[in-house]
Amino acid sequence: MSINGNKPHSLKILICVLYYLPHRTGMQLYIQRIAEELVRRGHQVTILAARHQPDLLRDETINGVRVVRLTAPPIPISRGMIMPAYPWAAMGLIMQHDVVSIHTPMLETALISILASLAGRKVVATHHGDLILPEGLANRVITNVMFMMYRFMASRAARLIAYSQDYADHSYYLRPFRDKVTPIYPPIQMPPPNPQRAEELREQWSHNGGPVIGYAGRFVEEKRPDLLIKSLEVINQKYPNARIVFAGEYKIKYEDTWEKYQPIVEQYKDQLIFLGLTSDMQFMSDFFAACDVLALASDSECFALVQVEAMLSGTPVVMTDTPGGRVPVMVTGMGKLAKAGDWQSIGEALVEVLDHPDHYRKPRAVIEETFSFKETVDGYEQIFREHARR
Repeated sequence: MSINGNKPHSLKILICVLYYLPHRTGMQLYIQRIAEELVRRGHQVTILAARHQPDLLRDETINGVRVVRLTAPPIPISRGMIMPAYPWAAMGLIMQHDVVSIHTPMLETALISILASLAGRKVVATHHGDLILPEGLANRVITNVMFMMYRFMASRAARLIAYSQDYADHSYYLRPFRDKVTPIYPPIQMPPPNPQRAEELREQWSHNGGPVIGYAGRFVEEKRPDLLIKSLEVINQKYPNARIVFAGEYKIKYEDTWEKYQPIVEQYKDQLIFLGLTSDMQFMSDFFAACDVLALASDSECFALVQVEAMLSGTPVVMTDTPGGRVPVMVTGMGKLAKAGDWQSIGEALVEVLDHPDHYRKPRAVIEETFSFKETVDGYEQIFREHARR
């Protein structure tokens, strides 16, 4: 789309999410990277999000991105929240923008779809993973309601964006709408590791020269940290001095996983290190570089950005063979897949990578080319242009 043969004009893009900065998860990093790069390219980007902390400003600009937070406080429910003030705030902003971007799962998807339709705007939705909650009646109700709202939105959306074709083919959210799905790899940026700092961390965590196995993510049921810990039974047969270092939040408010797995944590406590959550990407780069291998034992995984972050830091990955989650290892060869739900298979895969590390390492340039940040944002920009108000 161009004006008088000149360069394409800038767009006004509204991104509707639950949380934004200073909240930090993989999903928020994803949205931040896309939003800030679109601003750098000359577009106007507004984030509409909950005011999840009372001291946050109602309206501010962060790195060129306008962030509008709802005045009324959100009502927590399971992992998410209900935002009563959303309809009034959303409608006004939708009218001011050319296209609306939604990031799901999100309870307000149907509402935003209706408001966008009334305003004559198209919706582009990025799906960050099917909602999978622990067993229980309340969670089943939440899961069904969320999917119903999503399905309403998806049937009316102009385009749905998936992390990969593999995940789109297996997602119960995306499968019914395959004709609308465009796979785009997530936006991944990682500073090079500091070799000296990485070595210092390795010396701090390693025991008698034993291997350091990294884990990056929340300590929640679907990521099965218990299986990774249990895999030490296999690993210890060859590497009795192995250590697993957990980087990420482990006492989760909406789950009792930390309490549930205390027996196995206690059993292997001498081989486990818990760092907690950090938002420092340089530290994470050094963390990955200090590890011999990154291990993820998830039952389900949309993609897991930390896999590529580890690869960019020179560290191979062991990932369970799950739709979407297996993609980074499959397309790069920088790691090994293990059978999902099988701690013995996870342990055997880790031993294999520890035994032959050079076989699973690839140059940083290869990983950067495979998961090109520029191509990711190009894909978003093209889709937004296609569906923006003319």
